[in-house]
Order: sequence, then C-alpha cells, then structure tokens
Amino acid sequence: MSKKQAEEQPKEAKEETVEEDVKSDPKVDALTAKIAELQKQLDDSQNDYLRAQAEIQNMQKSNQKEQSALAKYGAQKLAKEVVPVMDDLKRALSVKVDNESGNQLKTGIEMVYKHLEKALKDNDIQEIDADGVEFNPEFHQAVQTVPADDEHPADTVVSVLQSGYKIADRVLRPAMVVVAQ
Repeated sequence: MSKKQAEEQPKEAKEETVEEDVKSDPKVDALTAKIAELQKQLDDSQNDYLRAQAEIQNMQKSNQKEQSALAKYGAQKLAKEVVPVMDDLKRALSVKVDNESGNQLKTGIEMVYKHLEKALKDNDIQEIDADGVEFNPEFHQAVQTVPADDEHPADTVVSVLQSGYKIADRVLRPAMVVVAQ
C-alpha cells in the first residue's frame, strides 16, 4: 500500500489495522494474560480481606455479648451458694427468744442478714415477690395446693415455704409456694 493510499484510507480502517497488529503481538498477549491473572489475584485478596473484616466484626460482637452477660450474670454462681445461707438466717430470725443473751444473738444474726441482703441487692440479686401474688410458673414452684376462699382466690399464692431469688432477669431458684385452687 502506498503512502497516498494509506492516507486516503478511512480513519476506522486504520484503527482496525493497528488493533490487529497489537492483538497478534505475543508480548501483548502475555502481558494481557498477566494483567488478567493479577486482577484475579487482587479480586481474591479483596474478597478475603472483606471476609476477614466481617469475621472480626462478628467476633467483636460475640465478645461484647459475652462481656455483657458476664457483667450481668457474673455473680450467679456465688448467689446460688449464698441463697441457702439467707434461708438459714431467716429461720434463725424466726425463732422466738425469751432471754437477754438470745436477744443479743438474734440482733447479731439480724445484722448479718441485713448486710448479706444489701450485698445481694447491690449485685442485682433480688428475692422473688411471692406472698399473695398470682401464681406464675416462671417464678414460683407449687408444692402444695389448698382450696380457694374469699381471702385467697384461685391461682394465687397463699404462703411461701421457701423464698425464690433471681439475678437480673434470670431465675436462680423459684419460690416454693402453696397455691389456692
């Protein structure tokens, strides 16, 4: 093709000729393949990075939940062991005494009971309200039933045989109660 003919050739045809020359060059083909391979590696690395970020966020959320539960229910094991002590102190306080040394001993037991009760409340451990309330199987364990009367309608707690306790919103021990039927 002469120089004049090449100049007369339309611009589009010139570009096709250049593209054909570029496409057929083995160096360009090798570089194009290398670019595609590197792009795939980059995409894979970015995908791995995003997955790792998501996993880290999930671990952080899980850790935060565990920390929250530990703060909320951390005293549960100790509370389960202390609750029977509270029962024993209540029983000791219910004993009638008729001499001075008995009164002094009862006053000491009462002080211990109040300190222990305050320590439990400070750690969000509370006695379950049971006397005279409507029976709730989540908080109460019926161990006996009595006939309902005017003073105690059906499905209400007549008396508490053993106090129940809860920590935050979790029941440590249900209250053992007598229920009117």
